Amino acid sequence: MGEAGRKVGLIIVGDEILSGRREDKHLRKFIDILGERGIRLDWAQYVGDDPIEITALLRRTLGSGDIVFSTGGIGATPDDHTRQCAAAAAGVPLELHPEAREQIALRIAETVEGDPVKADLNRSENQRRFKMGEFPAGSSIIPNPYNRIPGFSYREHHFFPGFPAMAWPMMEWVLDTLYPKLGERGRWAEPSFLVFEAPESTLTPLMEKIEADYPGVKVFSLPSVGDAERGGVYARRHIELGVKGMVEVVSAALSSLKQGVHALGFEVLETEASGAA
Repeated sequence: MGEAGRKVGLIIVGDEILSGRREDKHLRKFIDILGERGIRLDWAQYVGDDPIEITALLRRTLGSGDIVFSTGGIGATPDDHTRQCAAAAAGVPLELHPEAREQIALRIAETVEGDPVKADLNRSENQRRFKMGEFPAGSSIIPNPYNRIPGFSYREHHFFPGFPAMAWPMMEWVLDTLYPKLGERGRWAEPSFLVFEAPESTLTPLMEKIEADYPGVKVFSLPSVGDAERGGVYARRHIELGVKGMVEVVSAALSSLKQGVHALGFEVLETEASGAA
């Protein structure tokens, strides 16, 4: 969780993700980007290219106080709705941002190879390009190192293109520029170990006791009937049992959890899956 207990969320927009035409790469990468800065992701949501759904989601998140990152749908084709939906959710008009216009004009100049006709900013094609710089009134721009076409921030919401080569460095810029202290309230960790041939029902009272004894710590249980593809000890029926919380408290909680499992007579194996942020 971020500063002062604020949550960090991710919205991934696009029919192509929900239909399977494109595989989402943002969620895993964004978790890594946050983790490198000592921050964890609190929630994520996928939504298709439906203006009603996008607007409803953004209206809810704008009122949540969360820090929210959104990828996809900020272009100027008919299936791009995120800019318009953000404005509708905020109750403000879309406006061509002057800095965005400047960056788009520079991009046009870079791509026309000196052709004065194509460089004419009044040309209908170029006027359509400027649509990509229309953001909710009161927005600030997020620089795009890939092709200059910026994203935008509105309050605590930050909007990027769906292309990973653009979105990921823009996410990093927002975190490092706007939230340099977001991860300073403590580092998150999720250490775990394997327990073999143990029914979850037998472990549940112990898990409840650990959570009661260590406020702020959550115990998790990931059962498996056996992973033959992974092989080795993982091919046996097991439970990955662990705790998650701030580094300062999870070590003692994990030790108590492990001792409790030993006392119940079950075999334990250490893992390298600490999940530390």
